[in-house]
Amino acid sequence: MTKLLYFQQTWQEIRPKIGLNYLIFFLISLSFILFLFKLTRSRKLNLPPSPPKLPVIGNIHHLGTLPHRSLQALSEQYGPLMLLHMGHVPTLIVSSAQAAGEMMKTHDIVFANRPQTTAASIFFHGCVDVGFSPFGEYWRKARKICVQELLGPKMVQSFHHVREEEAAGLIDKIRFACHSGTSVNLSEMLISVSSNVVSRCVVGRKADKEGGNSKFGELTRTVMVQLTAFSFGDLFPYLGWMDTLTGLIPRLKATSRALDSFLDQVIEEHRSLESDGDSCAQTDFLQALLQLQKNGKLDVQLTRDNIIAVVLELDMSEICGMTAYKKIPLLLVPSLYSP
Repeated sequence: MTKLLYFQQTWQEIRPKIGLNYLIFFLISLSFILFLFKLTRSRKLNLPPSPPKLPVIGNIHHLGTLPHRSLQALSEQYGPLMLLHMGHVPTLIVSSAQAAGEMMKTHDIVFANRPQTTAASIFFHGCVDVGFSPFGEYWRKARKICVQELLGPKMVQSFHHVREEEAAGLIDKIRFACHSGTSVNLSEMLISVSSNVVSRCVVGRKADKEGGNSKFGELTRTVMVQLTAFSFGDLFPYLGWMDTLTGLIPRLKATSRALDSFLDQVIEEHRSLESDGDSCAQTDFLQALLQLQKNGKLDVQLTRDNIIAVVLELDMSEICGMTAYKKIPLLLVPSLYSP
């Protein structure tokens, strides 16, 4: 009896240690097996050359403060096709015109999709726009609608009065500034005219107005800034919950709600004009989308979210394209200067 009690006490003392040792052994074995599996899989995939990466962050540390120069230096060492790991996201770096041409022409379907980031998924309602939507039937139909109803030669010509009015307004501003002896920031004026032309063609509203941006212009600029904001979930999927703690997700959702509310109001105004019989001719791209939705003759479903996503993307395209010029005015001047 005494020996039995002694054995039970001894077993209770050593059992936690045995369990811990087995757990450590299991974790080490599992890590080793996963490492071998990953190594074997990487060899079978025949991946492009890649600089050594660090745990967790991958090759982010190679970018430095001037990523374009860092990538150029790395391409000289590892070749025109190079694999970098941005956190847990494998990224193919193409650094030669020949490789880029082959990728965009020969293998264009393989590289047609864009990564659906956290911000893009929120702003474009699950990426149902054109730029971030997956390559497929919906993308083809949505792109066809954009070309026919906004970007085609016939539609571009139909918006000639918008361009003429904005150009006349620009001339009046410059004339007034000359007569009053005030300085003229021509780059700012050109950016404002370009943004207003696109915004009026898309939704019938100006992106800029006298004395500052309109509400729509402010919202689209906010979206542009937040689209490029750092997100843990984009580079480290298992750390996506940190975007809520940092306040990124609440900010994105707040901007999305404000933008949706504004566009809902614009949509209702277009529908009320149509019901009053004032839409005898197409005035902007949004009205064309609403007419297509009403007719129901499309092969693809056109919902409120689709309309908002496509309209937002088209209007932002001009603002995003002109922001670099706004920050670096020398880019407006064609020269060999490299900032």
